Amino acid sequence: MGHRIVHGGSELRSHTLLDDDVRARLDRVADLAPLHVPQALTVLDAARDLLPGVPHVACFDTVFHAGLPVAAREYAVPSSWRDEYGLRRYGFHGLSYAWALARTAELLGRRPEQLHLVIVHLGGGCSACAVRDGRSVDTTMGFTPLEGLVMSRRSGSVDPGALTWLITRKNVSANEIEDALNHRSGLLALSGTSDDTRDLVRSRAAGDERAALALDVFTHQCRRGIAGMAASLSRLDALVFTGEIGEDQPEVREEVCAGLSVFGLTGGLRPLVAERPEIISEPGARVPVVVVPTGEAQQINIETRALLAHR
Repeated sequence: MGHRIVHGGSELRSHTLLDDDVRARLDRVADLAPLHVPQALTVLDAARDLLPGVPHVACFDTVFHAGLPVAAREYAVPSSWRDEYGLRRYGFHGLSYAWALARTAELLGRRPEQLHLVIVHLGGGCSACAVRDGRSVDTTMGFTPLEGLVMSRRSGSVDPGALTWLITRKNVSANEIEDALNHRSGLLALSGTSDDTRDLVRSRAAGDERAALALDVFTHQCRRGIAGMAASLSRLDALVFTGEIGEDQPEVREEVCAGLSVFGLTGGLRPLVAERPEIISEPGARVPVVVVPTGEAQQINIETRALLAHR
């Protein structure tokens, strides 16, 4: 059995066969991704109890970014924080990115190591990744899956000075801030009604100004993220959308690309016709725009079989 584990921390940097030692290490990193890892460990423990004779493999979203260049990995904070607490940028959505990279290479008729891509995973969680020669060289998420783009209920990046100001000047507790940023922010906070872009597109069409604001902030942050990732590339072979929103929300894709003419991207994208990887930009576009349906489960299958084949 293969299990998706969002955060492997500083110790678990490759997909790993589960044993009691690995399971204990996972407990130590669970609070770094509180929306994901504790729940995944509950399922993992149940599966190990039900199927004790079956190998179990932990597949980490952080593995795809394990080779991040030091300039993209390090925070400019005291060295004691980096050395003692492992404070660095890990990156996430790695299983999704690995799947999208391979499918994009097939679609373009090139090998992954030949490609320079920006891949955007838009779903409940959102991030962007720069892939250079088939390897992750930058990504918008950091120490936790809270950094970076605006998400459904997560805030994305917020000025850390604003957060320390809330704690020291307004007596807002750290627990309250953590809960708000993870559960009561993002599209939900901006719109006041929904964290679902499908609802927000309909509400905007009906004249809801807060829904329009939420979508404007969301697509603006997506463009900023894409532009930032492109800074780590020497060319842009394609822009790739994946994740539930990336796959299913043509209005979001259109607004993101229409605002990136500086990179040779344009609007006028086709809706996704079938549930398979497709180029949705016009033929001959300077930068192809690709949609790859989410394939995290399929990538877990690939990684699990590959690891077990080499036992």
